[in-house]
Amino acid sequence: MRFHQALTFLPVDQAFALARAADDQGYHGVFLSDHMFFPRERTSRYTYSTTEDGAPGYGDHWDPDTHWPDPFCFISAAAAVTTHLQFTTSVYIAPARDLVTVAKQVGTAAVLSGGRVNLGVGVGWSKEEFDATGQDFTTRGRRLDDMIPALRALWAGGWVEYHGPCYEVPALRMEPSPARPVPIYGGGHSPPAFRRAATLCDGWIAAGAYRLDEARHHLGQLAQARTHAGRDDEPFAIFLSLAERPDIDLYRRLEEDYGVTDFTCGPALTAKVDRSAPGPVQLQGRLDASARFAEQVVHKAG
Repeated sequence: MRFHQALTFLPVDQAFALARAADDQGYHGVFLSDHMFFPRERTSRYTYSTTEDGAPGYGDHWDPDTHWPDPFCFISAAAAVTTHLQFTTSVYIAPARDLVTVAKQVGTAAVLSGGRVNLGVGVGWSKEEFDATGQDFTTRGRRLDDMIPALRALWAGGWVEYHGPCYEVPALRMEPSPARPVPIYGGGHSPPAFRRAATLCDGWIAAGAYRLDEARHHLGQLAQARTHAGRDDEPFAIFLSLAERPDIDLYRRLEEDYGVTDFTCGPALTAKVDRSAPGPVQLQGRLDASARFAEQVVHKAG
């Protein structure tokens, strides 16, 4: 059982300081989300929105001022000041970029971090971002399905090439290449997302924080998808985030009953801090919350 600190929505300087603290406090890793910009005009609906206008369901955390640092710039910098911390994207909107750019950025970050990168991927929902980068929004799912094996091929080292239904890459060398395979995890709880994770990925990442009954439902669907893919007995990481009070016994039951390997937690994000207070005051409150969770939960998990 491993615990990862979510750093999404936080000012970049606080997120960076919290990553360094998480390394010392015993967390296995940190989670980083991905958006490139906040559009002034939005017509896209957030996939899991519960509002009439389709706005992202992130409460008051996401507004135009919210920081969204590029995940792999952040990882490369944070890896230089941490020792064991794993960095996981939850999730990186890979099909909003071209294949070669994704392969180069992720592969380089994996090398610079000494193999501490986990690539969580998803199809995204903001058409505005795809339009801005010149990538087709309507084919994003099909392209992500092809991008996953293509990335593995491009990271293999030496002369590599790839020929798939969406991507054609002639022989090339992309160095430095990762010393070992970068784990790829599929995010989301739609039927296509479960199929993608079960058939193409090394694990699955939950889409947001679930109540317990909802978590059990999605974990059951994931299990069915893995059975259908014939991968019940293969190593498979399951990352879960719960909208429940921290409870080490509950985490252990989910580990035993559903094979959950990793839990995403947000003590720093949900810490009760005065947002009108100076940045250093806010940061100290988040650091204290992170330390309490580590003491009360992470260390007990052993």
